[in-house]
Amino acid sequence: MSAAAEDIIFHTNPMSRGRIVRWMLEELGQPYRTEVMVYGESMKSPAYLAVNPMGKVPAIVHRGVVVTEAAAICAYLADAFPSAGLAPALDDPQRGSYLRWLFFAAGPVEAAVSAKAMGLLAPPEKAGMVGYGSFEQTVDTLETVAASASPWLLGERFSAADVYVGSQVLWGQMFKSMPERDAFAAYGERLRSRPAWQRAAALDDALIPPRA
Repeated sequence: MSAAAEDIIFHTNPMSRGRIVRWMLEELGQPYRTEVMVYGESMKSPAYLAVNPMGKVPAIVHRGVVVTEAAAICAYLADAFPSAGLAPALDDPQRGSYLRWLFFAAGPVEAAVSAKAMGLLAPPEKAGMVGYGSFEQTVDTLETVAASASPWLLGERFSAADVYVGSQVLWGQMFKSMPERDAFAAYGERLRSRPAWQRAAALDDALIPPRA
């Protein structure tokens, strides 16, 4: 394997949020090396805990720098490889919207969907204590975001925000963790049509062990 391919080391499991980063890497078009981690085994090994003390995936190592958390990895890679055009420049007026929706999905959306799945949503009288407020408010806002994508969150320009926000929408559809909305269906269809998404899905699906 060439030295260039060693530049990004991607720690993942095909049945994890690592699928988001795989998609981002395929959109990026840069060579990377995949290290598949096994739940409860290599993921908790001393060698991997030295990379991510949480013992979770995804994580990347780039030029000796470790980055964890899928949204942070997407944002980092977009900035580290500006020629891919996946993030507005610092002086671009769209930078604010890009960061806003990227981290809205990483914060309120992720928290609200996870809390609902576990039956741990904050009661109405304590909604002010959680970042998502209420599940309904968060999903309604996400629907507004998806409906405004024409075709992408930044208009004609696809960005890392579409990778992360789009992944939340696609997973919400797949796992029925979000209500069905026309805006989600239309946005999801556009996302699944991207060659990079299709490549990433195929690569990860091929790594899933067959059921006994």
